[in-house]
Order: sequence, then structure tokens, then C-alpha cells
Amino acid sequence: MILRSIYGGMHIVAKGAFDEGMSTSVFVFYRHATAILFMVPVAFVLEIRRKTAPALSYKVSLKLFVHAFFGISGSINVYSIGLSYASATSSSAISNVLPVVAFFFAVLLRIESLNVKRFQGIAKLTGIVLCLAGVIELAFYQGPELKSFNHHRLLHHISNSHAEVTAPTVRSWLLGIFLMTLGTVFWALWTVLQGPMLDAYPSKLLNTTLQMVFAATQSFFIALAVERDFSRWKLKLDISLIAVLYSGILVSGIGYYMQVWVIDKSGPVFLAMTMPITLLVTIVLSSFLGEAVTLGSVLGGIIMVGGLYCVLWAKRTEQVVDVIKEETAAPVQATQV
Repeated sequence: MILRSIYGGMHIVAKGAFDEGMSTSVFVFYRHATAILFMVPVAFVLEIRRKTAPALSYKVSLKLFVHAFFGISGSINVYSIGLSYASATSSSAISNVLPVVAFFFAVLLRIESLNVKRFQGIAKLTGIVLCLAGVIELAFYQGPELKSFNHHRLLHHISNSHAEVTAPTVRSWLLGIFLMTLGTVFWALWTVLQGPMLDAYPSKLLNTTLQMVFAATQSFFIALAVERDFSRWKLKLDISLIAVLYSGILVSGIGYYMQVWVIDKSGPVFLAMTMPITLLVTIVLSSFLGEAVTLGSVLGGIIMVGGLYCVLWAKRTEQVVDVIKEETAAPVQATQV
């Protein structure tokens, strides 16, 4: 619940910062820079100072650099641009597609299997189709705005700029959904490739920290190329500063490690099953803060959550069947011996 609440809040504060005119590329750089200020001292104390860090070769460094570019700096830059055109609720809804897209890439890379002749395979395929349908619904149907608990935009009043926030046009909304989906695809591919990356460099803490350092460097040059108006690089005591500190420390710093802890204790399937909580938290927070929540975003989120659970149920069922087969085969082998 804590982890999903952190991610739910991220969608809200980031969208608030973008609505107030903060550059998306500058935001991503500051977010990563804040994260490494938090993570590097921790990695130094726990790994480097204790001399438990594995050796880092040039080949591994290059892999980490490439992974950081596509999976962290690239995906978050693309996703942030999309969020600036859409809404926090739609952003939270699309995040439910991540495990399904990761499964799709795992099938392509032959890490996972998809047998459409079995019921579990049909369920997996149905989940993929439902997620695609949810994204299409989210893109082409916004629907009416739902009633909020608060009719005043609180995040808007925190800012010093008080810029007028208008509803997105159909074209900008479509672009936003497309870019957020594209960013999710990049992130899903990065997630799948983390298995081989951890085999090459097994330290989870240093692996993440080094990629974050590379991502911060890459994001700096991206922001430098995209945002030439240096007045937009200034951080003020408003929602933009809150978004940077929140995303850098709570999400990129604490949130990433909480994910590793949950996976270690309960497994990746359990972590994926809790993703809809982020959507629920985002809807509730948006309602209390007076941010726009449309019927289309809620319906699209529900469809994608249905697709997510189809895939998770099929995977869980296959795991149970495999365990039963192994337990059944063990006594037979022992009898033959």
C-alpha cells in the first residue's frame, strides 16, 4: 500500500508541475540528479566501503549505459511528455499495462511461453488484447469529468505562476496517450532485460545506482538540447520543486528499493497484482485535490486491470500445475530407483 501510494502521488505532483509550465526534460534531469544524491551515499556505505562490490568491466559499463538510456532516461522522458498532454489518472491507468507488455517481450525473447492450445495460453492472449483495448479506449474516449470532492485545484494554488490550465485538445490527448504507452513499452523492455543484466553484474544496489548515474548524465544532455531557455531551469518554492524532490527521493530512491524488497519477500507476481492500487490512489487523490478525472480514464483503467489479471491468473495457474507435476513425478522416480 505504501509503495503504490508513493507511485499514485507521483502521477499527481508530476502532472501538476507540467501544468504550471515546468519543462519535462528539465524535470527528468532534476529527478535523476536528486535520486543519485540519495542513492550514491547509500551504495558507498553498503557496497563500496565494505568492499563487497563486484568488479566493473568496460563491457558491463557499456551495457549499463545502454540500459539506462532506453529504460530510464529515454522511457521517462517520453512518458513525461505524454503526461504533460494527458491526465494523471490516464497515466496511472496505463501503468497497469507494464507487466503485460513485459510478458509479451518475454515471449518474444523466449523467456516465457505462450501456448494458445491450452486454456492458460488463451487467458494470456486475452489479457494482452484487453490491455490493447484499454489503451485504445483511453485514447479515443475521454468522457465527462467525474465530480470531485474538492472543486478547487489545490496544486494549482501552491504554484506561484497561477497559469491557466485548459482541457487538452483531442490531438494533444491522443499524442499524450501514445507517448505514455511508448514510454511504458520502453520501460517494460528494460524490466525484462534486467534479468540478464543482473547476471552480468549481480549487485542490485550498485546496478541500480550506476544506471541512475548514467541516466542523470544522459538526461542532462537531453535537457540541454531540448530546453535552451535557461530561465525554465530555475526551481522555485512551488509544485515543481515538490515534484522533483518527491519523484527523486520517494520514487527513484525509496520506491525502487521497496520494489526489490517486495519481490524478494513475495515475488514479482504479487508486486504486479498490487498495481491497480496505484490507479485507485490516483483517482482518490485527484478527486481530493480537484484534478480532472474523466470517465474514459476510469473505464480504460478497469479494462487494462482486467487484462493484467488475466495474464497474472494464467501465469499463477501454470506455476501451480508445474509444481503438482513435479511433486507427482518425484515419488515415481524414487520408486523406480
